[in-house]
Amino acid sequence: MTEPTELRVFVNGSAFSVPHGATALDAVRLFDPAVADAVVAAERAVTDSRGLPVAPGSAATGGAVYRIVSARAARDQDAP
Repeated sequence: MTEPTELRVFVNGSAFSVPHGATALDAVRLFDPAVADAVVAAERAVTDSRGLPVAPGSAATGGAVYRIVSARAARDQDAP
């Protein structure tokens, strides 16, 4: 049996298929290229389903749930 060539991920509740080796940013780019540009510009941030920050360059995993938040909200969450 062969492994699937794509992974299913979710961005703000929308499902996408990404190839193995794709990043969280790649998934966000499928969701909305302008939002991905905002992530690159540090105007928006990516979190997981629990609200924990996800590095945009981190490898996507099957079933990953990403949420897009304001970069300020993500920074405020990291503050002590």
